[in-house]
Amino acid sequence: MSESLFHAFQEANPGPGRIFLTTAEGRQLSYGALFGGALRYAAALASLGAQPGERVAVQGEKSVEGLLLYLGCLATGAVYLPLNPAYTPAEVEYFLSDAQPRILICDPARFSVLADVAARCGLAHIETLGADGSGTLPEIVAGHDSDFAPRARHGGDLAAILYTSGTTGRAKGAILSHGNLASNARTLAGLWRMNRDDVLLHALPIFHTHGLFVALSTVLLAGASMIWLPKFDAGAVVAALARSTVLMGVPTFYSRLLARADFSRETCANMRLFISGSAPLSAQTHQEFQARSGHAILERYGMTETGMNTSNPYEGERKPGTVGHPLPGVDLRIADPDSGAPLGPGEIGVIEVRGPNVTPGYWRNAEKTREAFRDDGFFITGDLGQIGADGYVSIVGRDKDLIISGGLNVYPAEVEAALDALPGIAESAVIGLPHGDFGEAVTAVLAARAGSKVNGAEIAAALGGKLAAFKIPKQVIAVDALPRNAMGKIEKAALRECYAGLYGDGSKAASR
Repeated sequence: MSESLFHAFQEANPGPGRIFLTTAEGRQLSYGALFGGALRYAAALASLGAQPGERVAVQGEKSVEGLLLYLGCLATGAVYLPLNPAYTPAEVEYFLSDAQPRILICDPARFSVLADVAARCGLAHIETLGADGSGTLPEIVAGHDSDFAPRARHGGDLAAILYTSGTTGRAKGAILSHGNLASNARTLAGLWRMNRDDVLLHALPIFHTHGLFVALSTVLLAGASMIWLPKFDAGAVVAALARSTVLMGVPTFYSRLLARADFSRETCANMRLFISGSAPLSAQTHQEFQARSGHAILERYGMTETGMNTSNPYEGERKPGTVGHPLPGVDLRIADPDSGAPLGPGEIGVIEVRGPNVTPGYWRNAEKTREAFRDDGFFITGDLGQIGADGYVSIVGRDKDLIISGGLNVYPAEVEAALDALPGIAESAVIGLPHGDFGEAVTAVLAARAGSKVNGAEIAAALGGKLAAFKIPKQVIAVDALPRNAMGKIEKAALRECYAGLYGDGSKAASR
């Protein structure tokens, strides 16, 4: 019996006449049309020579046809390689040279520039697919029927490669198997009570774990349906809430909904569940959202290499500032970053996980794969966290974001939480910058709420009773908005680079 993720989706099919997807423009796609279209895309890919295990790279805007292409890749046994549409040709060339896909699918507008890139990387085919469903690939698809027989796959066979952000060097390709994706999706669908009556409001991109694997897979395994938005637009989301039951989003979604006067308990009356991930959700946003909507956001924690690792409970307290408990079947521990020795409750260390959701490693990179795992199979996430006496996991930052100021450890998340709780602060990022005396200086980059101004002296005074002196920012930088990537994560590396010389050349700074 096939262990293909596509086969798991087929088994959960609620019937060909059931509506799977409705677009913002009112286009509907039934389950019958979904699977039929996916098999036609699979046949088209096979006609281009896509064999099990070969990579198919895709760079394009979110579209219904892009969804069919992804499912078609799973059906052929090919390995799906999604690329952020914002990547430059030079960045795309790196991914293509590393993954060596057989086929590249891109937006028609980018064909001319990427054709040369594809040729230099030795690709067999480059085809196009536009957000409106146009392109050379749909033309090939039109010549095929839906009688393609999905290829059998084992649980350990690769289904996708997702490249990490590469903030500490060249991006690495996290390899994900059919078993990784299926086990995680089944767990989440059960934990979050996904069912055939659910309507997921899908406003996430589909080149990322959150929108592609978590959102899409849980819907398909539950036989549920979706309202499909091309991107997040707060007005469009508010308008669609009355027809939806579940929203999966990043923290920015929720802060922007709160900024709208027409977002209220009434607009959320039909909603069952709001889920947040991909970046830390501030306790303040959690509390404000609950007060306004009557819903406690369910925050969970995952990463590209592992899928989801923890979740706040569906029933029970969803604690602000935490990411809940480890998922069933996932082992999670807090360890000393250097020795790997397990730490006790309340102690801060690196989060390590083990389970069927965890990547086998990095694409053709045995050295990085070895570095990422302990001898007993635990994956070293690089996230710093702690487990409370109640078992709830809290994230305090990334290992690389840890600030060592005057020999003392400062965890940015702790300072950010204190800053976000101050009146007038919309969002904050705390970074360490080179300093000749302290090694690194704790520095806050802040955006104020409308009608408010950032005053460094007032902020320092307000934090005085909440944080130890060494944790209080040496300087406060006011900006209109913090830089974020497509998934809403604040780009701290960009901030560190931008303000690296704030305290002089930092020539006496201690190295880390």
